[in-house]
Amino acid sequence: MKTRTLGRSGPEVSAIGLGCMGMAAFYGKPSDEGQATAVIHRALDLGVTFLDTAEMYGPHTNEIQVGKALADRRDRAFVATKFGIGYNADRTALAVDGTPKNVRRAIEGSLKRLGMDHVDLYYLHRVDPNTPIEETVGAMGELVKEGKVRFLGLSEASPATLRRGHAEHPITALQTEYSLWSREPEDELLATCEELGIGFVPYSPLGRGFLSGEIKSVDDLAPDDFRRSNPRFQGDNFQKNIDLVKAVAEIAADKGVTAAQLALAWVLAQGDHLVPIPGTRRIRTLEENAAATDIVLSADDLARIDAVFPKGAASGHRYAEAARAALNR
Repeated sequence: MKTRTLGRSGPEVSAIGLGCMGMAAFYGKPSDEGQATAVIHRALDLGVTFLDTAEMYGPHTNEIQVGKALADRRDRAFVATKFGIGYNADRTALAVDGTPKNVRRAIEGSLKRLGMDHVDLYYLHRVDPNTPIEETVGAMGELVKEGKVRFLGLSEASPATLRRGHAEHPITALQTEYSLWSREPEDELLATCEELGIGFVPYSPLGRGFLSGEIKSVDDLAPDDFRRSNPRFQGDNFQKNIDLVKAVAEIAADKGVTAAQLALAWVLAQGDHLVPIPGTRRIRTLEENAAATDIVLSADDLARIDAVFPKGAASGHRYAEAARAALNR
């Protein structure tokens, strides 16, 4: 597995990470402990060492899954977790809390569930509009001094907020959705990260699985799969987006790779400071994703991809309305 440096002076991590969210929540029935452990162990064997989880995944159960899987191999993994948001019981609204008090409460809970004395990267999951980012990051920085956290990160923060947080304490990574069908970071975020020496961690680099080409109908999703509420998976948007994926799949076939691998290779080609974290619950998919690091896209390849899937081509918003208010603060 190839590696990349997370930020200008940050840690070395695998060039592709593993998003663990789907093992516990949002995509139908959660993985059982054995299945989750098998995928995580195979990831480590492949050299995929950058594992991503969060307090809200489950909630709480994903951190437990990750912690159990790493109980006898903690030193082989770079573990990131997040705090600061939670859904209400109906999943119709997000509650965001970036107060210093919540910073302290959250890290203690995460460490207990993970069974670890520290996490490698600690993100604010969403920016709290009612708490100055300097206060949140300042409290997170105290955890670094105490040895409970090694590096700090923000998620879905605007360029201005990122600059303010970074001025308070060095931010090692910014995590934001980025893929062929979510290219908003190209407006300013990617350049801001590069300027400040901050690593960029694209989540959902496969468009929540859509860019793999394996989702042919909304009926392919479990009844309680949250993607059913995602505008890009609904109505006319679904078919329009399927047509885009078909065009990408044709290019992938010409190169002898899968559509998912081509989509991941495209993300990796956008800059050496990008480390995508595709999620999966299957070893086969994990292995396929990891192999994408060996795919080299030429300038002609990138131009051809951009011609069939240009920026802004995806149909529909990337989140339902209730969640969009917490983005890019």
